[in-house]
Amino acid sequence: MEKCNFCGNKNLKEAKVEYIYKYYNKIMIVENVPCEVCEFCGERYFKAEVLKKIEKDFFEINSDRKKPANVMSVPVEEYDLVI
Repeated sequence: MEKCNFCGNKNLKEAKVEYIYKYYNKIMIVENVPCEVCEFCGERYFKAEVLKKIEKDFFEINSDRKKPANVMSVPVEEYDLVI
C-alpha cells in the first residue's frame, strides 16, 4: 500500500496485531495477525488472504473441526446513557 486511505500519510509499517472477528453473537480473538499500520492515524490494512484464513478458522472452530489455541470468558455490558 502506498499511503493511508484514511489520512493520506505515506508511512505505513508492517506489524502483527490482535484482530477481533465477530459473526452475529460469536466472537473470536486472533493474535499476531500480519497487517500494515499507518504510523500517523493507526488505520490497519489486511491482505485478503489473511482475512479469508481468519474467517475459515472461525467457521472450523465453531463447527468443532478445529480446536482453538485458547478459550476465555468475556463479560458483556450495555452502555447506559443515564448520567
